[in-house]
Amino acid sequence: MSAFRTKIDEATSPGVRFELYQFNRKTYALSQTPLPKPGTAAGASPMVHLHPPHAQTARQLRVVLEGGAALLEPGALQYAHGQVQVEVQNNQKGGMFARAIASAGTGESAFATRFSGRGEVWSEPTAKHFILAAMDGPQDSLILDDGAFYACDANIAIGTHVHRSVQGLLSGNGLMQPKLTGAGAFVVEAPVPVDEIEIIELNGTDELIVDGDLMLMYTATLQVELRPLVRGLRNAMRSGEGLVFVFRGKGTVWLTPTMALGA
Repeated sequence: MSAFRTKIDEATSPGVRFELYQFNRKTYALSQTPLPKPGTAAGASPMVHLHPPHAQTARQLRVVLEGGAALLEPGALQYAHGQVQVEVQNNQKGGMFARAIASAGTGESAFATRFSGRGEVWSEPTAKHFILAAMDGPQDSLILDDGAFYACDANIAIGTHVHRSVQGLLSGNGLMQPKLTGAGAFVVEAPVPVDEIEIIELNGTDELIVDGDLMLMYTATLQVELRPLVRGLRNAMRSGEGLVFVFRGKGTVWLTPTMALGA
């Protein structure tokens, strides 16, 4: 393993392990500073100043295959080595047109790249953040924000959840989100570091109202309504708010309250 990488997190499934690495690159900035002393000869060139180094942090995912298989978001691969088989997996049911509609609605590709065998797979470095976690039971399900899916154990099914509460409002198709179902480890792309993610547990009596931009993922056991913050077109326009998620029931919601501050 190269010394410039530091492992910061991992999640495991039988036959596959996801490892998150971070590395810092020191960069230097050049600037031209006028000569400070009076009496400098006319036409003298300004001094070139080298600013102190500052770190640029990036993260990279390593997928270790030990006889298992993993799905990776298309385009995320940097390199793979070992005895690794690669194929394209269709994540959506139906014909090509139905898959195209689902893909457009979720912001996710209708396909994923499947890696299996023994070896390791490295993703492209990115400044974005990741959550590495696992679902325990075969019936466990999570619904993700658009574009949040990054990788998972190949035993996890990737599907589409449709919000019927806004059907007709959005071209008759409803709002679609990617859905993960099954036991195994997975990786979610997040706009903020993992320690800035707020986890809210609902006990079945309380209600949670969330601006849609803050919602990263939630358990599929919750009942969810997507609607204007206040009822009625005139009231909705006066409120200045767009559509909000309203959660009810028992389950967990993961939020990114610091997203607007920048990562």
